[in-house]
Amino acid sequence: MFFLKTLPSRQMIEGYVAKTREGDSDTIEQALSLLRNASLLIRQLNTYFRNNDFSQLRFLVLVVIDREPERNSLLASELAERLDVSRPVLSRTLKGLIADGLISAKADDRDGRAKQVSLTGSGKQKLSDLMPGYFRQICFFMNEQETEVFQQGQY
Repeated sequence: MFFLKTLPSRQMIEGYVAKTREGDSDTIEQALSLLRNASLLIRQLNTYFRNNDFSQLRFLVLVVIDREPERNSLLASELAERLDVSRPVLSRTLKGLIADGLISAKADDRDGRAKQVSLTGSGKQKLSDLMPGYFRQICFFMNEQETEVFQQGQY
């Protein structure tokens, strides 16, 4: 999360750039704006998932498993490589998804210590139920941003 509600003024950025002799004001200003907007979108998405008794991480686990069209499952270690969370957090999340019947895990045929994780029918349905609203939240946010940029004459 990016916790600044009001971004630094152009004058302040230029002052720090001149003082530190690092970066350029345009790049810094764009990056801070990007961070702020990403934070706002993440909050909006978190609210969407909370209202649907889910979490963004649980949703992303389902998405990552589902996005492999040539495969029906992924190793837990492959999920860990594709998600930006610690292994303990992922492990707890997988256990919760298994308990809720949204994914299943079975020992890998080649390595019994490894787990193959796949979506259950309920998991596929949950993903189908959440995806339209997820896309709607993103589109709504992006349309708001475009309108704001246009109104400020930044186009």
